[in-house]
Amino acid sequence: MSAYERTFGEQLEPHRRELHAHCYRMLGSVQDAEDAVQETLLRAWRGLDQFEGRSALRSWLYTIATNVCLRMIERRPARVLPIDYGPPSDPHAALAPPLVESTWIEPYPDAELSLADAFAGPEARYEAREAVELAFIAALQRLPARQRAVLILRDVLGFSGDEVAAALDTTPASV
Repeated sequence: MSAYERTFGEQLEPHRRELHAHCYRMLGSVQDAEDAVQETLLRAWRGLDQFEGRSALRSWLYTIATNVCLRMIERRPARVLPIDYGPPSDPHAALAPPLVESTWIEPYPDAELSLADAFAGPEARYEAREAVELAFIAALQRLPARQRAVLILRDVLGFSGDEVAAALDTTPASV
């Protein structure tokens, strides 16, 4: 590994955890988030010569990660629910299309959560982790993918309207 490769890796590594959290918020799945982060870092590595430094490295990485997540959402098949999950039906009627689940959310691993108060009691930790994070992720999953990206980039991560517009290749007014 060259010194250049090591330097680039050292610049990317501090962003890995926050990119993972961003991808989880976008996708609702830890495994999908891991795949998205790997794809993001690979694309960043391959596109390093195109990074002109006009924006911060963090903004550039979030742009890549957001676009990777949007593509994954577009290509994601609907999850078919078990046959006994739906209401009873007439056995002589024609088969209806399978029921599909619109939202699938996987809890975020406890080890990845950063608690503001490491000495908080179990009840406080449970509330902080479960009540807020899962409710927020569930609400995010109900939004269309591009609106979800805008909300996360703008309101959760604090990107400016111009940065979000550039990341999503749209106008600041639409953000």
